[in-house]
Amino acid sequence: MSTLYYGDNLDVLREHVADESVDLIYLDPPFNSNASYNILFKSQSGSGTDASIEAFDDTWQWGPTAAALIDITQSGNHKLHTLMQAMRIAIGENAMMAYLAMLAVRMLELHRVLKPTGSLYLHCDPTASHYLKLVLDAVFGAEASEMK
Repeated sequence: MSTLYYGDNLDVLREHVADESVDLIYLDPPFNSNASYNILFKSQSGSGTDASIEAFDDTWQWGPTAAALIDITQSGNHKLHTLMQAMRIAIGENAMMAYLAMLAVRMLELHRVLKPTGSLYLHCDPTASHYLKLVLDAVFGAEASEMK
């Protein structure tokens, strides 16, 4: 494949990637750092300038969008939906839960597109790794989900 897609990966996965067509997935999602990241521009001489644009905002908020994402898991995977509901009760409706909801629906799509012989690598930090391990277990199965 020699196509580069730009946009929300959930939309791209749903619209452009066939079932069981991917050999390798490497994820390096935002870490829920509660920070905004900017691209700084340099002048032609190489010296810094004050010019920048926002690259992405790594902040999450609980609200109707996050709740709707959890509802989507209901039709996709009973184990994942049960897990997400339990975590919603356990940790509350907060930024972490919104972050997990965003990733959970994407994990369902990644499971759909990954070949049975494929591999998925998730790069995350200790802030959410324990929660994400549970999400991976619910989607891919505990025996398939090995944290390294």
